[in-house]
Amino acid sequence: MRILATAISVAISGSIHAAGITGNNIEEITVLGTSNVLTGNPQSATEGIVFGAQLHQRPISRPAELLELVPGLIATQHSGEGKGNQYFLRGFNLDHGTDLAIKVDGLPVNMPSHAHGQGYADLNFLIPELVEVLSYRKGPYYAEIGDFGTAGSSEFIYADVLERGTVTMTAGGNDYRRIFAGQSFEAFSGNLTVAGAVTDYAGPWVLDQNLDKKNALVKYHQVSGDTAWSITAMGYDNTWDSTDQIPLRAVESGALSRFGNIDPSDGGKTHRHSLSFDWIQDQGESRLTADGYVIDYGLDLFSNFTYFLEDPVRGDQFEQAEDRTVFGFNIAWQRDLSLGQIPSSLTLGLQNRSDNIDLGLYKTQQRMRHTITREDDVQQSLTSPYVSLEQEWSETFRSVASVRFDRYATDVDADMRINGGVRSQTLTSPKLNLIYSPTSSTEYFVSAGQGFHSNDARGTTIRIDPVSGVPADSVDLLAKARSTEIGMRTSAIANAQIAVSMFSMKLDSELLYVGDAGATEALGASKRRGIEIGAIYAPTEWLLVDTDLTFTKARLTGVGADDRIPNSVDRTASLGLIVNNLNNWSGGLRVRYLGEAPLIEDNSMKSDSTFLLNAQTTYQINANWSVGLEVMNLLDSNDNDITYFYESRLAGEAMPQDDIHFHPVEPRSVRLTVQARF
Repeated sequence: MRILATAISVAISGSIHAAGITGNNIEEITVLGTSNVLTGNPQSATEGIVFGAQLHQRPISRPAELLELVPGLIATQHSGEGKGNQYFLRGFNLDHGTDLAIKVDGLPVNMPSHAHGQGYADLNFLIPELVEVLSYRKGPYYAEIGDFGTAGSSEFIYADVLERGTVTMTAGGNDYRRIFAGQSFEAFSGNLTVAGAVTDYAGPWVLDQNLDKKNALVKYHQVSGDTAWSITAMGYDNTWDSTDQIPLRAVESGALSRFGNIDPSDGGKTHRHSLSFDWIQDQGESRLTADGYVIDYGLDLFSNFTYFLEDPVRGDQFEQAEDRTVFGFNIAWQRDLSLGQIPSSLTLGLQNRSDNIDLGLYKTQQRMRHTITREDDVQQSLTSPYVSLEQEWSETFRSVASVRFDRYATDVDADMRINGGVRSQTLTSPKLNLIYSPTSSTEYFVSAGQGFHSNDARGTTIRIDPVSGVPADSVDLLAKARSTEIGMRTSAIANAQIAVSMFSMKLDSELLYVGDAGATEALGASKRRGIEIGAIYAPTEWLLVDTDLTFTKARLTGVGADDRIPNSVDRTASLGLIVNNLNNWSGGLRVRYLGEAPLIEDNSMKSDSTFLLNAQTTYQINANWSVGLEVMNLLDSNDNDITYFYESRLAGEAMPQDDIHFHPVEPRSVRLTVQARF
């Protein structure tokens, strides 16, 4: 029961973080039999860790769907498989990651001042087979979480060493093919891991997706006494053709299939290459951790969301292009000490990230540029010292008080000089977590804190709209988020944990997706209130059941009656079953519900809810061979991944029309996997 019991103690809202992960070391907490003692040392009711048993028995169609192990988080897609996913959490339409900070093995995923969307977080470079742990936190209550970590933050941690070499081959419907291979070798008193994956996928679309994705990783890890260090190189390249969202009127008239397209030349290419280093050293009652990284990233994306609205002859396709180099480091020193007989732990940290970005926005026809909208060179840096103090005031009460200082500086060199300039802003963010544990089976939490998301540097210096030539309003560099939360978790029921939390958040500037621009714009302030309920239960040694429900009310403030936030989902739910090693059989079943959402501020148009059921099963033939089957969208639902409402014009239409534009979920698909281990 070790794997399932571990999942009980770590996989739900309110599960461990501080005691479970420190640097790259993972302490596995196990609950056996009918034990009802809570484990871990969480700071809030909405943080947790998910280990491999759940991660690898989760049916997924895209790497980013592993994020759906975070209670209440939904990952969808509104374009080709090479584009970053769409995320929903706590009443946020997070677009591609604006208010969700994501890391992979210590590396930031979000891209500020991105060509397509602020905070763009493309997880297609993630290799699921290498993920050992997913940790998550909700809310801005943590000193080490900075830009974009308002609704929440997550990190995928790769294994330092693969226990066995593995080759996995997958084939499925709509010409899906994928091969993964990975192995660790002893080398120079450490371990060298080499892994990679190649994926080809046509998709169910009328237009062949032509997905050609390549992922690779080389990692060297060494442990010597109290010191552990790693150096890691990652590579990712992808090209694809897109079927973007389509207008409902064309489908209802019979002119277009649900899986059809308006502009068959949409698509793109992207790459992400990185080199990183991390180092951990224990020194008695203190620990020093440090990491540094360099990332080479690029994207060339062709989209057409309004078809012939602006240009009835050549069409409205546009190209968003960028080349970016990112440099960064993180240093943290932690020491256990006693302050006036109060056991305490002090953490001092310093973070820095610098981005050098070449950005371009162009009007195109069939991927050929005909007009330069704007070209910019952007340099920006974020420097962030922080301090955190955790204190155990008694056996039942502890606190974590922290403060973070962020200094953001940008320099925009625009082709239209009036739109360039230098901007900087400093923000001080206090945070406090109070934890009361009256018994070993129940804990209560009160959390409060301030966080932020940055805005696109180009939006902070703009004066003239480069398309219309009319004056444009600039935005602040940093948008503050203030949040409070109360919650509890309990394991009073044997072999189960239940967590409940309520939160309230105020955000200075809401970012809204704009369909006819293919980008985001800053709206006014907003507020959110919500409740989240999560539970996990292992009735037997081979069965794990988990579920979560979220209810959120999201509104714009100071705008009168038309205060709905477009695409802010007010309800989500999920239910999962995991069977582990039952007569050599393992498997998972996952139900996911994404509620309806307003599509415009007056709530006169709303999206329909989405309900999906995915399933997966694996049979272990012997110690070296297994075969698995995944069925995506088992019920063959005709729901939509994403829905928008905006104005567009089709070829031959005399006038533009306001309409629903949607991207359908993929129909039922079956994938067969054969795995060899050696």
